[in-house]
Amino acid sequence: MPLYAYHCNDCGNEFELLVRSSDVPACPSCQSTNLQQMVSKICVEIKYPAIAASWRKQAQKEGDLSHFSKKEIDTKSKA
Repeated sequence: MPLYAYHCNDCGNEFELLVRSSDVPACPSCQSTNLQQMVSKICVEIKYPAIAASWRKQAQKEGDLSHFSKKEIDTKSKA
């Protein structure tokens, strides 16, 4: 599920929600569905490759290979 940022047009609350495509998001403060989706910040580039490598290694341990390229998945599955 993707994370989206919203602004409630009724109460002015700004918040983020994990939303499925079939869900209708509602404001957690006033339960209004009169929301405006905001532009989210883009994740900055990771400056320390060792940190990125440790995150990827942890994802592999947990079975989440979605962040790996097809070539990396093939290499990891053969090891």
